[in-house]
Amino acid sequence: MLRPMPPERWIRFRARTVFAVLAIAIAVFVLVKITLIAAQVLSWILISIFLALALNPAVEWLQAHVVRKRGLAAALTYLGTFAAIAGVGFLFIPTLIDQVNDFANKVPDYLADLTEGKGKLGFLQEKYHIVDKAREALRDGGAAKLLGVSGAALAITKSIITIVVAILTITFLTFFMLLEGPMWMERFYSLLPAGSQERWRGVGRSIYRTIGGYVTGNLLISLIAGTLTTVVLLIVGVPYAVALGLLVAILDLIPLAGATIAAILVGTVSFLNSVPDGIVVIVFFIVYQQIENHFLQPVIYGRTVQLSPLAVLISVLIGAELAGVLGALAAIPVAGTIQVLILDWLRHRRVAAIDPVTGAALPSPVALPPGTAPEG
Repeated sequence: MLRPMPPERWIRFRARTVFAVLAIAIAVFVLVKITLIAAQVLSWILISIFLALALNPAVEWLQAHVVRKRGLAAALTYLGTFAAIAGVGFLFIPTLIDQVNDFANKVPDYLADLTEGKGKLGFLQEKYHIVDKAREALRDGGAAKLLGVSGAALAITKSIITIVVAILTITFLTFFMLLEGPMWMERFYSLLPAGSQERWRGVGRSIYRTIGGYVTGNLLISLIAGTLTTVVLLIVGVPYAVALGLLVAILDLIPLAGATIAAILVGTVSFLNSVPDGIVVIVFFIVYQQIENHFLQPVIYGRTVQLSPLAVLISVLIGAELAGVLGALAAIPVAGTIQVLILDWLRHRRVAAIDPVTGAALPSPVALPPGTAPEG
């Protein structure tokens, strides 16, 4: 006997619900579009936030011990930072310029050795025929290459202008964040319900310690890496020691991969100078990386970010995939912030599940069978 077909069920949505879903979808699309368009500006804002967090402890110390007004403390911090940068530049920039000029003057010699198959780079021509392949590529697309020169020059000019604008923008953004940051946070807290303001103030302090500690620690570790590299290169006698040390300090800011890239570049230059120099430099990088990974980073990051190595690796990989180098830099503090929020949510949930009278954990609700009324 055939059973009758069940009646069809129609689900009706209110027009308000449909319009609300469409509005949310459009808002998300517009937000993603704006983010993609303003990605460069957003990266400047992110860098400014990091710099402001790194300088804020100095501002607070000056405000507590020297001057009362935050604006004056921020101005003194800024002047001190610029004075320190100017002092370092006065000591190292002339040497850096000389070394860059020396390297530029030796480039034709390197190219001549490469073309003739002589010198330390000659093996590239003898074994891999690099020069012949380059000549063939230039001959096949010579016109395009010549026409592309003006485009390359235009791109370089635009890049220089962008860098100048970025430096000026980040400088002013950082100063105003130092000046008005606490005021903005107080405005944000005032918008929250009165009962939860103290809780979110605690969350904000934890996030500040996490991000500020990471930024300051990262800058300190990079400074140590660049300084030690410069000292070792000067002792060994590798040319361009200051320039290479500066390169190591910049690359070491990138978590995980930066130090490896720096070791490859500096090691290559050292091997071009002499094989013993290259061996000494590579051994130095291996030893220093062990010290940095097992001593410096645990001591500095362990007290602030408190992330496991696996969480650090996963966050850096995801950040690098989403936003390149900038994403890798921001990955650890973002992961630390998420960890702070999750821990606060779990703590708040645990407190809410405790009986305020007896202090015992409240029993979890048990689902009753359909049609069964609760006792009592």
